[in-house]
Amino acid sequence: MSQKQSISSLEAEVVARRRRLAATVDELTEKATPSAILKREVDKAKARFADVAETPEGELRVDRLAMVVAVVAVVGGAIAYRAYRRR
Repeated sequence: MSQKQSISSLEAEVVARRRRLAATVDELTEKATPSAILKREVDKAKARFADVAETPEGELRVDRLAMVVAVVAVVGGAIAYRAYRRR
């Protein structure tokens, strides 16, 4: 009878491990989908933007945003000027 219990307990352990392994594989598969990866990257970008553009109190850092807008305007202007001169 002891051997029967051992076999039963081993079978139950194998079944439990299979279920855990299947759950782990499902979780990894879900994390590796392109939509999940895209969502994680978008969330990271939003967090980085919030760190740069907001104070710890949640107020906008107008000086930093103005600097970014100015840089974008200068770069855009330089590109437009070069395109205009090439004609």
